[in-house]
Amino acid sequence: MNRVVSFSAASKDYQSGRYTKSLETLNALLATQQDAKTYALLARTLVQLGMKADAAMAFAVAGEKAGQSGAEFSRRAALLYFEVGNDDEAIRLGLRYMLKQSLDAELAYALASIYKKRGQDELLSPFVKVLSESSNTDHTLLAIRLLKNDPNDETQALLIRNLFKRFPKLVPLRFLYLMFARHVSDLTGIKLHKQIIDELIANGQTSFLHHESEFYNLQWCGDEALNRLTSSMNNAVTAEQTAARRARPHQWADKIRVGYLSNDLYEQHATMKLMGRVLELHDRDRFEITLYCHSRASNLEHNTFDRSLWGRVVEVGDLSDEAIAQRMRADQIDILVDLKGPTYETRYHVLNKGPAPVQISWLGFPGSATNTDVDYIIGDRFVLPDSSRPHYHEKFIRLPDTYQPNDPVRRPTPGFVDRGEFGLPYDKFVFASFNASRKITPETVDVWCNVLRRAPNSVLWMMAVSKQTEANLREYFKSRGINAKRLVFCGHADYHAHIDRQQAADLALDTWPYNGHTTTSEQLWGGLPVLTLKGTNFASRVTESLLNAIGLPELVADDAQAYEDMAVALYENPERIAEFKQTIDDNKMIKPLFDAERFCRHLETAYEMTVARAKEGLEPEHLDVPALPVRTSPF
Repeated sequence: MNRVVSFSAASKDYQSGRYTKSLETLNALLATQQDAKTYALLARTLVQLGMKADAAMAFAVAGEKAGQSGAEFSRRAALLYFEVGNDDEAIRLGLRYMLKQSLDAELAYALASIYKKRGQDELLSPFVKVLSESSNTDHTLLAIRLLKNDPNDETQALLIRNLFKRFPKLVPLRFLYLMFARHVSDLTGIKLHKQIIDELIANGQTSFLHHESEFYNLQWCGDEALNRLTSSMNNAVTAEQTAARRARPHQWADKIRVGYLSNDLYEQHATMKLMGRVLELHDRDRFEITLYCHSRASNLEHNTFDRSLWGRVVEVGDLSDEAIAQRMRADQIDILVDLKGPTYETRYHVLNKGPAPVQISWLGFPGSATNTDVDYIIGDRFVLPDSSRPHYHEKFIRLPDTYQPNDPVRRPTPGFVDRGEFGLPYDKFVFASFNASRKITPETVDVWCNVLRRAPNSVLWMMAVSKQTEANLREYFKSRGINAKRLVFCGHADYHAHIDRQQAADLALDTWPYNGHTTTSEQLWGGLPVLTLKGTNFASRVTESLLNAIGLPELVADDAQAYEDMAVALYENPERIAEFKQTIDDNKMIKPLFDAERFCRHLETAYEMTVARAKEGLEPEHLDVPALPVRTSPF
C-alpha cells in the first residue's frame, strides 16, 4: 500500500464526509504507519462517527507520538475524556497540556468541573480567572460557583464586579455582588440591587433564592420561610438516609461520648471565647469530649491555650467527609455537635455520612441547615419560638436561659478608658455600633439617621474595617442629611482593648435582621447597654435572648419606630443609661448570661434527654430543658 496515497485517500474521504470509508482506510494504514498525524486523523474521524471514547484514546496516542508538538492533541483527548466521564484520564492529559501551554477556558471548565465534583476545592483557584473571562455562559456560571464566599479577598471582589458588569442579569452574580457590597457598606448599591430582589419576591417569584448562600441570605432577609429557599434546598437529605443512620447498630457506654466538629477550635476565635469555659466544665465522670478539628494550620500557630482542657483533639482537616465520619463511628460518638453549619470553610456535610446516632446543630449558624442530616438545633424560647417550627426540619432543644454560652473566666475585666483616646467628644451623647459591616443594612442606617436628627447633641461611633467602608458610610449618611462630623470611626482592636473601649459609649444600637451575637455579649460584658428590636427569625432574635439573660428585657423594642423612639428617649434621659449600666454591673456575675457552669449543666441535661430517646428507639422530638434554681449569690 502506497503510504502517501493511502493517507491522502483517507484524508480526502474525511474531507468529503465519507467517515466510514476513511475509518476503514485508516485501520488498514495503521498496520504499517503509526505516526502522530495518522492517529490524529483517526481521532477526528471517530469524533464524526460519534465514537468519542475511542477518539479520546486516538488523540492521546497522537499526543504521545508527536512529542513536544503534541500538546494540542493531549488537550483534545482531555476534553473528550471529560465528555465521556473518564475523569482520571481527563485530568492526566489536561495537566500534561497545562505544563506546556497556557490554560484555555474549555480545558479549565473540564478540569474545574471534575475537581469541584470530587470536593477538591483546594485545587480550583487556577481556573477561576480564565473561566470568568470566557464568553461562554456555562463557563461563567462555573466561575461563580468556584468563587469563595470570602469578602476579604480583593481578587475575588474584582472578579465579581467585572463579571457583574458583563452579566447583570445573572442572579448568582447579583447575590455575590451584594455580598461584597455589604462587606464595604456600599449602602447605595445595596439599596439599588436589593430593590430588584424585593420586587421579584413581591411578585411571588422566589425560586431564584436557591442561588444564594444560606449564611449571606440572613444578612438581609428576616423571613424564615424565605430563608429556607436558599441553595441548601438543592441537595435535601432523604428520610430514608436519616432513618438508616438512626437504625445503625450502636454500642452505648456509661459515659455519653460527645463530638464537636469545627474549624474554630483555637483560643482567638469568637466561638471559643464563647464556649471554651463550657467545654472545660463538662463533667468528665458522665461525658467524654472529643473535638474534631479542621482549623487552619495558620490559625493554630497562634494558639497558646492547652486545648486538651477542652477535650481530646482529633485533627481531621486532611480527611474526606467519609473518612471523618468513619473516624467518628470508630470512636463510637453518641452525639455529634456541628458548630459551623453552612458558613465559611465548613465541613458540616460530614453529618450526611451518618457519623452518629444523635446529630445536633449549635452556635455557628443561626438557622436551619436544610440540606443536612441533623436531628436537633439548640436554641431558646426567644430565638426558637413555637411559631418557627414549620420552618425547621430539626427538632428544637430549647435551653431555659439563652442558647449562647459565655466564658467569664478568660474574658478580660473591663478597664478604665478616656473618650479622648478614640476621638469622641466629652460633651455629646455617644451612640455606638461595633457590628460587622455586612450586618449594617440601608434600612437600619435610615433609622439611625432619624435618631441622629432627633438627637442633635449626639454622635454615632462605628467600626469600619477599611477606608472604603468608612467612605461609603460617610457618603450614605451625607445623602441622608447627616453631617460627617456626627460620625466617628474606629477599626478592629485587640480583644482586651475592644472590651475596654466599649465603656466610652452611652448606648449601643443593634442591627437587624442580623443582630450582634458575640458582639452583643461583648458589649454587655463591657458594661454597654444594647438597644434592639424584636426579630422575625433566629438571627434577628439573638440580642433579645441575651438581654433577657442579663435582666434587661426593657431594651427590646417592638418595631423599628419604637426602636427609634426609645433611642431618642434614652438620649433625652441619660440617667436611664446610668441605671442600665448599673444593672449590667449588678447582674453580670449572678444572672445566667455569663454563668458558664449553669449553662454547662443545662447543656448536659439536653444531651442526656436526646440520648435517652435514642436508646429507646424514639424519634427526635422538641425538648425544653428544665431550669436549675435561680442563683441567689454570684457564681
